Amino acid sequence: MSLVRRATTEDAGEVLRLRQVMIDALPDGDSSTAWHTEALPSLRGKLAEADGDFAAFVVDHPDRPGALAALVVGTVDYRIGKAANPHGLAGYVFSVATDPDARRRGYARACMDELLAWFRERGAGQVMLTASPEAEPLYVSLGFVRKPDPTMMLRL
Repeated sequence: MSLVRRATTEDAGEVLRLRQVMIDALPDGDSSTAWHTEALPSLRGKLAEADGDFAAFVVDHPDRPGALAALVVGTVDYRIGKAANPHGLAGYVFSVATDPDARRRGYARACMDELLAWFRERGAGQVMLTASPEAEPLYVSLGFVRKPDPTMMLRL
């Protein structure tokens, strides 16, 4: 039996906690948690959609009942097809996080394996993510390659 399970609405608070762990580790991470209260209803709604375009996979913390040890979250988006992905379905991985006291146990890899299977089931022809230097070896071992993508962003 796998340690990994699909996150449920009851996990929403812990999902936000682990997302904050990931955000706090970013170079320009914002440590504010005031947004959690506002984000919680939307997250619960997404977690309730078993057949939607959003999925979160988690591992329960072995030492802290009710807490999560690891989390991966992904979405499937439609983009107009191209030669390498004619159907245009693309997976995007975000919020990969492991509780600091549960690292180096293979939890993130196990969650990623489940998320990648979920993407395949939905017909995603490619999967994208942004990797930290610490996580890049994991993603490379799963087959991801770095691209010279000139990503830009506009905050609205």
